[in-house]
Amino acid sequence: MLSTSDVSLTFGSKKLFEDVTLQFNPGNCYGIIGANGAGKSTFLKILAGEIEPNKGEVHMPKNQSMSVLKQDHFQYNDEKVLDAVIMGNERLMTVMKEKDAIYAKGDFTEEDGIKAAELEAEFANMNGWEAEANAAILLNGLGLDESYLQMQVKELTDSQKVKVLLAQALFGNPDVLLLDEPTNHLDAKSIYWLENFLLDFENTVIVISHDRHFLNKVCTHMVDIDFKKVQLYVGNYDFWQESSKLALQLRSNENKKKEDKAKELEAFIRRFSANASKSKQATARRKQLDKLTLEDIPVSTRRHPHVVFEQEREAGDILLEVEGISKTIEGKKILDGISFEIRKGDKVIFVGDDEIAKTTLLEILSGNMTPDSGNIKWGVTTSRSYLPKDHNEFFETSKVDLIQWLSEFSEDKSNQFLRGFLGRMLFSGDDTGKHANVLSGGEKVRCMIARMMLKKANVLLLDGPTNHLDLESITALNNGLISFKGTVLFTTHDHQFADSLSNRIIEVTRSGIVEPRTNSYTEYLEALASSQGLTH
Repeated sequence: MLSTSDVSLTFGSKKLFEDVTLQFNPGNCYGIIGANGAGKSTFLKILAGEIEPNKGEVHMPKNQSMSVLKQDHFQYNDEKVLDAVIMGNERLMTVMKEKDAIYAKGDFTEEDGIKAAELEAEFANMNGWEAEANAAILLNGLGLDESYLQMQVKELTDSQKVKVLLAQALFGNPDVLLLDEPTNHLDAKSIYWLENFLLDFENTVIVISHDRHFLNKVCTHMVDIDFKKVQLYVGNYDFWQESSKLALQLRSNENKKKEDKAKELEAFIRRFSANASKSKQATARRKQLDKLTLEDIPVSTRRHPHVVFEQEREAGDILLEVEGISKTIEGKKILDGISFEIRKGDKVIFVGDDEIAKTTLLEILSGNMTPDSGNIKWGVTTSRSYLPKDHNEFFETSKVDLIQWLSEFSEDKSNQFLRGFLGRMLFSGDDTGKHANVLSGGEKVRCMIARMMLKKANVLLLDGPTNHLDLESITALNNGLISFKGTVLFTTHDHQFADSLSNRIIEVTRSGIVEPRTNSYTEYLEALASSQGLTH
């Protein structure tokens, strides 16, 4: 059992949190949430022992093990993939190397024999004989089959290295598992597998994620960093979010009778208890929900951007015809004979294993890239706006402030209008004076969304739009696109974003286009997982 006692941390004059006393119990999954800069990753590092708090202590029994998802993608470059995963159990790997060193000796002494026997016993107690098979199972679940096992980590792509580090963290059944953004750079199938793995995991999990579906699927509790406090709430992310809104509404209405508040709260808890009953972790959660009072429910200081997309004019019925387009980059064929049609009102998610293929397709549709062959015909009434996955070119050489930056894309150049528009995207006061080239990843995406809103196009193209955004911004963008009356073409690995927005799925494969029979992203993933034996 992991716990904290009166933990406080201050950086300079900035107080992140104080007097944090929490207990993390086996069998539960805790999602750490909070606005960007609130200290989520810092708190996780305190739990991991990587950062010392100014005050207080972190407690964990000495006989228990902790595993932390590493963030350095180059740390294990010279190791074999299989060895890098087994290194998740440091003692096991040490024993394996010591055994190998003894057996490799030319002059094997009696003392060596005694030591080897001791190591063999320890190796067996740690299930060492199953280590390689268990590591291979983890890697296969994450999409790296046996052909990768003996490769060196440096031979892998960045996204494959992430999978190796994740498998390493999961290896060895640790008592406490700490995961900071484990779904970043994972494909949909790997995320689906990880969700099911964590649902079956019987020990303690503490996770940071911006994926709402992931938090809802695996978490039993939310750890909210807000008001310079770290507080623990029972329930998944949706329960936390909806209960926070309800608490704010009830507490702001002083004239509402206490009995009415209680009834509304009871009805709310019943609804979420019923939803929770479908989870494998439901029993304990439901008992805790039944004990909740209004005072237990959070009121958040979070702010949501105001995202609204409007069309300057409505498009005609046939928006886009794509016929036989192909593209080769650096000698590798990325797209081959791609054909499809887009109609007015379609909200299409492009899916598929090849990230480069999906990005290349959107780059071609946006006009940023020309196909080697084939034709693209946009309807004459269409206007388009594009949010590329790599948008650094819009910022890296721009030393103007945000008002000047946004004015390049606005017909209304007035300072008052631009300040107001930036305020809707959470840039207010001194923030508007920031230079565009020093923005964080999330701030850049919010600026790109503002640029799209100003264009008032009737077709929006977005490649991985939730990357770098916090939960509040993802929710606002998601809702803005759902309300948009025009057409949306997009990619994402955010399950809830995809499922709530898309009404059509187009799978980009090496042999062309496949359009699944189902329009539901969830059903598509379930069918895909079932066909590949990833379901539990």
